Amino acid sequence: MKGQKHINRRQFAVKTVTGASALLLPSGLHATGNGSKLKLLSYNVWYGFNEKAERKDDWLKFMIEQAPDIVSLQELNDYTPEKLAGDARKWGHSHSVLLKEDGFPTGITSSQSITEVKRMIEGFHHGLLSCKTHGIHVYAIHLHPSNWEIRLKEVELLLKEVAKLPPNAKVVLVGDFNTFSPHDKAAYDQADDMIPFFKRLDIRTKGKNLRNGQLDYRHLKNLEDAGFVDLIHRKREAFIGTFPTPLRADEDMGPDRRLDYILASPGLAASCLTAKCIVNETTGLLSDHQPVSAVFDFPAR
Repeated sequence: MKGQKHINRRQFAVKTVTGASALLLPSGLHATGNGSKLKLLSYNVWYGFNEKAERKDDWLKFMIEQAPDIVSLQELNDYTPEKLAGDARKWGHSHSVLLKEDGFPTGITSSQSITEVKRMIEGFHHGLLSCKTHGIHVYAIHLHPSNWEIRLKEVELLLKEVAKLPPNAKVVLVGDFNTFSPHDKAAYDQADDMIPFFKRLDIRTKGKNLRNGQLDYRHLKNLEDAGFVDLIHRKREAFIGTFPTPLRADEDMGPDRRLDYILASPGLAASCLTAKCIVNETTGLLSDHQPVSAVFDFPAR
C-alpha cells in the first residue's frame, strides 16, 4: 500500500554502543577466562535446524566465534541430551541440560558446572527449564507463541518460581518471550501493518495475539514491575527487532518486532556492561530469530 510505514532496520538501526562489539575468542576460550567478564547468549534456532538444515554449520561457526559462557537455546526440536552436549562441546561447553525430547524444547549450556536443574511442564506451553551456573539462576524462556491469556498465566507461574529463590539471588530470564515490551511501543505505533498483520494471523491460525484489537504489553510490564531489568532496552540507543529475519523473507511474517529478551534481577543488572541484539548479514540467515547477548562484569567462579 502506497505510503505504508513499516518498522525497518534502517530506520531504527541500533547504533554501536561502547564495548558492544562481540568478543571473539578461539573455541574453548571464554570471556570469564580473564577473570572479570561473563558473556550470556540466547538463540531461538528455528525448529532444531529441521528447516533449511544447511544453515547449521554456519550457526555452529557463529557460536564458536561468540565464545559465550552461558547459552540459552529455544526450539531444539528433535534434540536429545547427547545431541545438545555434542553441539555444546563445539563452542567449548562441557555442561548442558535439555528440557525435554518432544515438542519445542529449550536448553542451557555452560562453560562451568550446572546445578539445581528444574524442569516444569505443567502450566507452560513449551515448558520451563532452569538451573544454576556461574552463580546465576538461569531460566530459559519460551512463552506461548499466539495466546496473550496463556502468556499472562505463564508469567505469573514464572514469578512464583523465582520467588522461591534466596533473597538477592542473581537471576536471569532469557529467551523468546513471544510478546511485546512497552519500551518498544513507539516503534510499533509507527508500523501501519502491525495490527493488520496480527489480525490476519489470528484469523489464519485461530490465535489470540491481539487483546481487544491491540498489542498486549502486560507480560513484560509485569516482569519489570517485579523488579526485573530489560538489559537490551537499558543499553541500546535505538529500537531493533529480533524477528523476523531474511531467512523467511518469502513469507508474510509481519513487521520487525523484539521478541527475544534478557531480563536480569537488579543486582545482576547492575553488573551488566553491554547488552544487544546481534543483527547482521550472517545472523539474518541462521534462524528466523536474531540472537541476543549480554556481557557482565562478573568475577570468575
